[in-house]
Amino acid sequence: MHRAAQRIGLTGGIGSGKSTVARLLVARGATLVDADAIARQVTAPGGAAINEIARQFGSAAITAEGAMDRDRMRLLAFNDPAVRQQLEAIIHPLVSRESSRQYSQAVKAGSSCIVFDIPLLVESGRWRQQLDRVLVVDCSEATQIARVMARELGRGGWTREVVEKIIAGQASRAQRLGAADICIYNDGLSLEALGLQVAQLASRFGL
Repeated sequence: MHRAAQRIGLTGGIGSGKSTVARLLVARGATLVDADAIARQVTAPGGAAINEIARQFGSAAITAEGAMDRDRMRLLAFNDPAVRQQLEAIIHPLVSRESSRQYSQAVKAGSSCIVFDIPLLVESGRWRQQLDRVLVVDCSEATQIARVMARELGRGGWTREVVEKIIAGQASRAQRLGAADICIYNDGLSLEALGLQVAQLASRFGL
């Protein structure tokens, strides 16, 4: 009889290194269900959310290529909580449906560990009961800001104010840590040191 797959919720603030931890777990044999990638997929040209976004927010919310204008909608959502709720009401059910489909597929394929990479795991409040453990990747706010600004430098760059606004719009470190079953403190760690921590966790996750 197969052992049930472990369902690990992975979260962390922007710039925490969460995506790197996800990649390291996948390299160890985990199956990844990436909520952010699914959200990008449903808001890409021809995506399942596009028609409804255009209906509720107008053609200005859609780029010439037919995708959601992410920068425009991000700005609107940060400045108006009602817009954010409206947008989430369109996107989140689609992400949830596709996440469930990918999870079922992974279970059928015999995966022993399924990692749900969910940026807004703590904020949404609906994921916890679907998971066995929550893994939080944590670091200081100063480190978050430095990493995001360095990462965005080649893409036109975000100002410090924009990065701070994004961080303020996410759950606080205390809220995330309060929801954590396991925490990786990823501040000042080399990639090798981070890899060693993930390797120790992987054995606990049946990988």
